[in-house]
Amino acid sequence: MQLVSRSSTWVEELWVDLLLGKASLTTEDGYVYSYSNVSRRAIFNLLLQKNMSLGFWVNKNLTNSPRTQYICTDFSYS
Repeated sequence: MQLVSRSSTWVEELWVDLLLGKASLTTEDGYVYSYSNVSRRAIFNLLLQKNMSLGFWVNKNLTNSPRTQYICTDFSYS
């Protein structure tokens, strides 16, 4: 897994695995989403395009993609 570091108002951390087609997303409110069957092309593009918005990428390739599957866990302690 590789950490993608960019500023975002909603995404705290985004880890991607190009070879396995996986992504792990931690949101600002403490939720953790683990995605599988993520487009490797989309992951590769994200890693190459250093100015791409994380929120845009997550919405297009994770949350609004019919191909991905996810598990959500709440780790917030509020």
